[in-house]
Amino acid sequence: MGGGGGDVVCNIFTFTLSLMMIIFLSSISLSYAYDPLDPYGTVTITWDFLTQSDTDTYDIKVSIFNLQQYRHVELPGWRLKWTWNKSEVIWDMRGAEAVEQGDCSAFKGSGAGDLPHCCLKRPVITDLLPGTPYNMQYKNCCKGGVLSSMNQDPSKYLSSFGMSIGNFHANPAGSNKSFDKLNLTMPTDFSLGIPGYSCGDAFLVPPTRYSDEKGQGRRWKQTLETWNITCTYSQFQASRAPKCCVSLSAFYNTTIVGCPRCSCGCQRLGGAKCIESGDKPPPSVLKLPTEQQAAISPPLVTCSQHMCPIRVHWHVKQSYKEYWRVKITITNLNFLKNYSDWNLVVQHPNLKSVRQLFSFNYHPLTTYGNINDTGMFWGIKFYNDMILTSGNQGNAQSEMLLHKDEGIFTFREGWAFPRRISFNGDDCVMPPPDDYPTLPNIAATLKPYMLLVSFMFLAVASLALF
Repeated sequence: MGGGGGDVVCNIFTFTLSLMMIIFLSSISLSYAYDPLDPYGTVTITWDFLTQSDTDTYDIKVSIFNLQQYRHVELPGWRLKWTWNKSEVIWDMRGAEAVEQGDCSAFKGSGAGDLPHCCLKRPVITDLLPGTPYNMQYKNCCKGGVLSSMNQDPSKYLSSFGMSIGNFHANPAGSNKSFDKLNLTMPTDFSLGIPGYSCGDAFLVPPTRYSDEKGQGRRWKQTLETWNITCTYSQFQASRAPKCCVSLSAFYNTTIVGCPRCSCGCQRLGGAKCIESGDKPPPSVLKLPTEQQAAISPPLVTCSQHMCPIRVHWHVKQSYKEYWRVKITITNLNFLKNYSDWNLVVQHPNLKSVRQLFSFNYHPLTTYGNINDTGMFWGIKFYNDMILTSGNQGNAQSEMLLHKDEGIFTFREGWAFPRRISFNGDDCVMPPPDDYPTLPNIAATLKPYMLLVSFMFLAVASLALF
């Protein structure tokens, strides 16, 4: 009996510990690793060995696919890096360029003629800018390193470049020995050069097939080898502090619930800098940095209790018989950055019944079959697709009309407010549910004389019954 009781206690302890672990793991912010709203979202690098030009040179095509539903790559764009395993050099590039050439003196000393494009063991490759001359372009190149998400602009989620790879002269200058024979060897240690992204090891996949230009579309060729590298995003690795927060309000309550205190930082702590509301920014701020500089500079924001560069406000504006209306306002409080091609992802159970959106584009994110509670919003081209720096024009807003779904719709218990909001793929800090605007207490809103009349009516009714 004693042993059996001990087993029961042990099982209960094990069950309790397992339950606590599950609760703990589920409480960890999902933005730090796996994203349940985009579980298959990755940036995939495809490395194609195309042809062998001669005994020492191969032509290679590198493609970067942004396979994320809503997270895009903004300026300053990707800066692809890898490490060669042998003595490879880049002789020529189309559609991209190496940031540095490196030491190619061995080729100059051997009288090899033109020097390679890059001789570094670990080159850093950047995309060419739009408007690059045609003789330097490559198919799907020249976007400045910017990659759109698949839903926002499917025509710009891919970037490619080509290059010719040969061997570095491994022998002293003046030697008559030939170059080492080049084999199909994949480089290692890939990096996108974008904060928050980490890449795995290259793995072999079936060769890429492509149409033969001379075959009139009826003949297909394939690459010698094709390798893939998968890169994933972690918001925690990208930035230790959140980048946006959410405030709430409703027509049925006069309380405006602001962003939680210190959502993205605290004033006068950790070196945080801000400009008081009404103060003029310093002259250095009035001269805006380039978009590349703004992307890597820490935000300079308007002083607030939350210190976030982006604030999203959700306002329950009006209620009709069969519909209800919400106003969404995105405010840029950053003096150093314009947010171009921004997007907003909202999770709310009533998004399956969106009837009309007035000033934003909208696309439902149905990741899990019939579950339609998440949607992606973004600006209209040339109208509000760019949120300007902090100021009178530093916002984008739209109203949304939703149908009141029978059986689930209610204004009670904060149901009308979103469960989760992210801006440009980063989760925003939400107010605690206990602070959400609530429906007013009807008894508290009645005037004293109305309460007196009500009690008198009840008293007379009670006497009439007896």
